Amino acid sequence: MGEVSYMVIITVVFMVIILFKTAKVVPQRKEYIVERLGKYSRTLSAGFHILIPFLDKLKYSTSLKEDVFVVPKQNCITKDNVQLTIDGVLYLQVIDSKLSAYGVDDYKFASRNLAQTSLRSVIGKMDLDKTFEERETLNQQVVSAVDEAAQNWGIKVLRYEVKDIEVSPDIMNAMEKQMTAERDKRAAIAESEGERQSKINFAQGEKEHSILTSEGQKQELINKAEGAASEIKLKADATSEAIMKVAEALNKEGGMDAANLEVAKGYIKEFGNLARESNTLIIPSDVNNVSSMVATAMSVIEKTKKK
Repeated sequence: MGEVSYMVIITVVFMVIILFKTAKVVPQRKEYIVERLGKYSRTLSAGFHILIPFLDKLKYSTSLKEDVFVVPKQNCITKDNVQLTIDGVLYLQVIDSKLSAYGVDDYKFASRNLAQTSLRSVIGKMDLDKTFEERETLNQQVVSAVDEAAQNWGIKVLRYEVKDIEVSPDIMNAMEKQMTAERDKRAAIAESEGERQSKINFAQGEKEHSILTSEGQKQELINKAEGAASEIKLKADATSEAIMKVAEALNKEGGMDAANLEVAKGYIKEFGNLARESNTLIIPSDVNNVSSMVATAMSVIEKTKKK
């Protein structure tokens, strides 16, 4: 009876060992590489799997999560021969567990070193100022270089970020002086541009003022000329109308007599005005003409009265 119990215990332990070696549960976002007799057999994804005892062996365990690790600091020389110390962070993800296991011995180590060499190559093509201004371009070029080689390793390089860029104190002081000079230059240019625009605006205003003034003077002269012309025309029309009426009156009966009377009256009136305004007695050269003029006027008056 004791031997039977002992055999049962051995059998149970053996079954547990067999079950432990044959039944495998793969967690989510992980994959296991199975080798059979030392050769790649298959890749186990998340879930429950049964292995063949003593033939199948779990060789590699690979995480499919995004992995991130620091790329150590390294010295780089720019295109204008300035030494920099740069470190960064590399983000990658396994997309093929078989290639990551058999394509390279350590894909993290290989990716890190490839990122360093690619970074040195990219920095060597840039000037110092560009390394600060074009970090996005720098990151993209490193990602492109590493990702191209990493395709044979079954990984995908997602992104690379430069953490710190360190330069020597002398270079930093020179850069600060350069930036100060650049700011002073921009300020001087902006000030001169403002003065230039101010002068242009002032000249433009003077020009427009002169044009408007001359236009106003021109319009004033035109208005005066038109007014004078209208006045002359009105006077001419009035004179013409008066002459026409005088002519019509002369052609009528008694018109000539009335005209002679007006001439006589005017002559006598003006002669009398001269006598009042001057101390000197003015006598016509031909007194008979005056008397005849008066006689004619009186005669005309008499005739006018009769008529």
